Amino acid sequence: MDTANEVKLQEQYIEKVKKINQNKIPKYTILTMGCQLNENDSEKLCGMLENMGYIQTQDSKEADLALFNTCCVRENAEDKLFGKLGELKRLKEERGIIIAIGGCMMQEKHITDKIKQSYPFVDILFGTHTLHKFPENLYKTIEEKKKLEDIIDINGEIYEGLPIKREGNIKASVTIMNGCNNFCSYCIVPYVRGRERSRMPKDIIYEIEDLAKQGYQEITLLGQNVNSYLRAEHEKGINFGDKEGIHSFATLLKAINKIDGIKRIRFVSPHPKDFTEDVIEAIASCNKVCKLVHLPLQSGNSKVLKEMNRKYTKEQYLALVKQMKEKIPNLTLSTDIIVGFPGETEKEFEDTLDVVRQVKFEQVYMFIYSRRVGTPGDKMENQIPEEQKHKRFDRLKALVESQMQENNQKYVGTVQKVLVEGESKNNKDLLTGRTDSNKVVIFEGSEDLIGKIIDLKIISEHMWYLKGEM
Repeated sequence: MDTANEVKLQEQYIEKVKKINQNKIPKYTILTMGCQLNENDSEKLCGMLENMGYIQTQDSKEADLALFNTCCVRENAEDKLFGKLGELKRLKEERGIIIAIGGCMMQEKHITDKIKQSYPFVDILFGTHTLHKFPENLYKTIEEKKKLEDIIDINGEIYEGLPIKREGNIKASVTIMNGCNNFCSYCIVPYVRGRERSRMPKDIIYEIEDLAKQGYQEITLLGQNVNSYLRAEHEKGINFGDKEGIHSFATLLKAINKIDGIKRIRFVSPHPKDFTEDVIEAIASCNKVCKLVHLPLQSGNSKVLKEMNRKYTKEQYLALVKQMKEKIPNLTLSTDIIVGFPGETEKEFEDTLDVVRQVKFEQVYMFIYSRRVGTPGDKMENQIPEEQKHKRFDRLKALVESQMQENNQKYVGTVQKVLVEGESKNNKDLLTGRTDSNKVVIFEGSEDLIGKIIDLKIISEHMWYLKGEM
């Protein structure tokens, strides 16, 4: 069955569940763990559920269905899931709540085995490659009262046209590719999301054009390695056909830049080894592409990078940063850093601090190394003691925070273009928005500014946010 027919089949199951739910108002809860790709998947799951007649609630005690979209990048996600399942056991016994678990964690056999053994009351287990079949699996669970496991280990297909319920109406994320070919030694993603598979350019452009018509202002392009978009297809001799000359990530950026209505374009995550000159040129020349670039470092030491299988050195990373700063006006950078990779010495950790000092990142997402079953890193000797990892993490955090005030200070007195997103979460009397460089700005203003890009003068900095005025 091709993907279009499969989507039509799921539409039929959506209607069947909707019929079951007529004259009722069933409710669902959803807990999303992990990255923006998972969040985008959850928007599709919510879209399918609401087309089946469900409405969302934040209170699991009144829910008829509890859905978990899991992540397996960090160990604490497992602890969170098992804790939540323990809480739901009583609701299962009292109210018969349907419990469904999907996402990356379900691609790990030791996790699904534990769920089946320790939490046998779970109804549906589905993986990253079978998300599109959720309506069918839910229907069979309701009608046949049986537990379902729908997990496949082969690379899944890309299914276009699934319902989607987006969070908000100003910013939207758009997946451009799935999977990863890099096999970094600390990362489980290639094993649970499969190899790289790019969406057809015409489908991406159509989706973004539709978002623009709906009034969305900012688009974030998603992929495990966005700047290798279409590369795997070219290597296999697959030709998607020409849509406005799109044959690479750089040409995709240029095509999206032409779409009327879209004001800002962001993307995550690129890989430093694939950051080619045409991508740098596209960022520099496209007026809608934000000049904050997320450039994952992971470690600042070349030996550790080699053991991580990152395929670049400290010197190559710094040379790329220099090239980008020379060619992209007003460039700012964010990054990811892993602390305590197996065998990392004190001197090697100092190299990471050195890169942070040199680059002065706008934002740093810091992680303590977490062993993942099935990855090469899990089998490495010289695992770093937890206490030592935490001490190094604290030193990195202190350095990053010491740089933040200096970074923030350069905004004070300047006028920044800010996309107004809504009320501040901490003060309903203030509005909040973000600069091109993704800095949070709060200010006094009227609600009619929400969804607009306005000029704000930055009057003060407060570590995690800036304060502005009209």
